[in-house]
Amino acid sequence: MKFRPLHDRVLVKRLDAEEKTAGGIIIPDTAKEKPMQGEVVAVGSGARGEDGKIVALDVKAGDRILFGKWSGTEVKIDGQELLIMKESDILGILA
Repeated sequence: MKFRPLHDRVLVKRLDAEEKTAGGIIIPDTAKEKPMQGEVVAVGSGARGEDGKIVALDVKAGDRILFGKWSGTEVKIDGQELLIMKESDILGILA
């Protein structure tokens, strides 16, 4: 199934959380927090500015991003768990 977000929304796939701490302790699945990093899968066409023109988004498909802990809406598309969020929920692009 093809999916394209509308307006200033972004479709994001969460990146896997670290399996170990910096000290080498293995974290069990039940104690892991959901990762706040993801990869942009698809982006909308952009938001409308006050003058009525469409303003393009700063992120593009393939970008690795950092987002807020409670950002976005979880959806399941083709058996894959993804997030749909507004571009304003994205904190930054990871280089």
